[in-house]
Amino acid sequence: MNDLVSILMPTFNAEKFIKAAIESVQKQTYENWEMILVDDASTDETVKIIDDFAQKDSRIKLFQLETNSGNGFARNKALEKASGKYIAFLDADDLWLSTKLEKQIQFLKANNLPFTFSFYDCIDDNGNNLNRRVQTPIPLTYKQLFFCNYVGNLTAIYDADFFGKIKLESSQKRQDWRLWLTILKQIKTAEAIPESLAFYRIRKDSISSSKFKLIKHNFGVYREFHGYNFVFSVLLMMRFLFTQLIIKPQYIRKI
Repeated sequence: MNDLVSILMPTFNAEKFIKAAIESVQKQTYENWEMILVDDASTDETVKIIDDFAQKDSRIKLFQLETNSGNGFARNKALEKASGKYIAFLDADDLWLSTKLEKQIQFLKANNLPFTFSFYDCIDDNGNNLNRRVQTPIPLTYKQLFFCNYVGNLTAIYDADFFGKIKLESSQKRQDWRLWLTILKQIKTAEAIPESLAFYRIRKDSISSSKFKLIKHNFGVYREFHGYNFVFSVLLMMRFLFTQLIIKPQYIRKI
C-alpha cells in the first residue's frame, strides 16, 4: 500500500532557504505525502513563498501562528494536523535527496520496522557541499543514543500507527533527541539506512554553531527529561562530552 507520509516543517524567517527545502520534497519519487508547514510568526517573505507553493500543490498545507511561540510549539502544531501513517521531519533550511522517502518506506516495510533514519551530508549557508558525511552506529541502541544524539532530525521517520503521535513539551530544547529517546526506549534498537539521503545545512547563526548553548540544552535532557538530580546530570554530561568529542567523530567521514 502506498501509505501517506506527513512531513512536518516549522518555519521562522526562512525566506533564504524555504524554496529549496520545499522543492526537494516536491522532487520525491514517493509522491503520496502531505507537507505541513507551521509558520511561527515570520516577519520576512517566508509565508508568501510557502503560500505560492500551496496555491499550486494541494499536498502543501500552510498554518500560521499569530505570535512567535518557538520551534517546538510549531512542530507540535504540525503534528496535530498530520494525518499520515508515517511522520517525517524536515527543517526549513535542510534538503532531501529525491529518493529519500521511497527508500525509507521500502526499508521500513521490507524489515517490518516502525522507525528508521539515515546518514546525511553537510552543506554550508550557500548550499556548498562540505564533503562531510555523518554516519551512525548500526544498529543504534538506546544506550548509545542516551549519550549522543546520532539521529539526524531531517532523516528520521516513524510509524504513527505503531507509536501514535508522539508529542513532547513544546518548551523543551533538544526536542528531537528527546523524541528519539522516547522511541528507542520502547523498541530498544533502531536500524539506519547506511547511505546519505539528505543534506544538513550548518549555519553560522544556528544553535548547533553555539557550543555553550548546545551543552546547556543537552544538560537539560538529563536534568529535565530524564529527571536526574544535578550532580548525576553533571556526571552524565561528562560521559556525553566524551562521546561527542571522541566517539562520534569516528562516524563522520570525508567524501
